[in-house]
Amino acid sequence: MKVIKLREWNDKQHASNNGALGKQFLSKRGLLLTVVLFAIFSIQSVFNKNHASVYLKPKPDSKSTSVQAGDKTIKTIVIDAGHGGKDPGCSGSGNVYEKTIALDIALKFGKLIEDSIKGIKVIYTRKTDKFIELFQRANIANTSNADIFISIHCNSNPASKFHGFESYIMGTHKTDANLQVSKRENESILLEKDYSKNSEYEGFDPNSPESDIIFSLYQNAFMNQSARLASSVHESVKKHNVLHTKEVKQAGFLVLWKTAMPSILIETGFMSNADDLKLLNSEEGRKKLSYSMMVGFRNYRNWYSKQ
Repeated sequence: MKVIKLREWNDKQHASNNGALGKQFLSKRGLLLTVVLFAIFSIQSVFNKNHASVYLKPKPDSKSTSVQAGDKTIKTIVIDAGHGGKDPGCSGSGNVYEKTIALDIALKFGKLIEDSIKGIKVIYTRKTDKFIELFQRANIANTSNADIFISIHCNSNPASKFHGFESYIMGTHKTDANLQVSKRENESILLEKDYSKNSEYEGFDPNSPESDIIFSLYQNAFMNQSARLASSVHESVKKHNVLHTKEVKQAGFLVLWKTAMPSILIETGFMSNADDLKLLNSEEGRKKLSYSMMVGFRNYRNWYSKQ
């Protein structure tokens, strides 16, 4: 699979965003919001650069950026099982819930990493069926000084024909399908108490199209590494013939928004598709999928250590 380069993402993003954003800027409300957000992100970009500098500063003789200054070893990964508790996520026939499938895969994935890769610490945002706010998931990764963040989910679509393994990196949605996936995952914020007053979300309103401007202004110093990680996981899932795989995509996910390290969101399969659900709902299927994901992560880690 072709590894997605940062320049390619940016060129496509600018081209696709110009038309859509132009319409939003025509309204007085949109113009005012744009000015406010521009000011916020100007301040945030300075913070992000300072915050990310710990991870980005290379050795004097290094030819590429390292995850941690002076250290090419990925030592800590945070694995996030999507949804949980009062937030079931999507569901499949037979009362199978995304929160349950995502948690089991996350735990299997983490255990395989611990058993197969020496010198790495695995941290989970949740290990039981409990509700975790979206901003707290990113906080867990940031305060743990994690090198990698992977959020695990299951997909769904009104049309049962859609199937396969997908992964996303943070960015602006390029298609309506990508937008619908991110909107569904971001709706978890509606279950949080007083989310509209939470400064962590900087005024994000999941019911307002104008809030998408936040993601159009988003800049991620780790986009290239995130795309490489997602591609590596895709290659492994494809090689192990677990599920049909699709290309690495971009969309605006709140859970990835504030992470200060390479981060991806995985949609393991469609619970609305009978074949995908059969695999996801089986112990053997989840083991095979978790193993292929671990190999993909291990391949990325080995590649990165040689850069």
